[in-house]
Amino acid sequence: MQTFFGMILGALLLIGGVYVYDSMQTSSVANGQVAQTSRTIVNWDVAQHDWDTLKARAREEWTKVASK
Repeated sequence: MQTFFGMILGALLLIGGVYVYDSMQTSSVANGQVAQTSRTIVNWDVAQHDWDTLKARAREEWTKVASK
């Protein structure tokens, strides 16, 4: 149980750390081609879209299972 809790906590700390690091970086969109050296690690717009898609599919499947 402690190992499982440690893995979950580690994953949350990793995601939080990457988000903080990325939020401090210069946006390549705002500064054009010159900003290629300071690109973010994660494309957060794509990650948000994928998360929303996953939630929508989970809701649809739950509705199918619950209606039976």
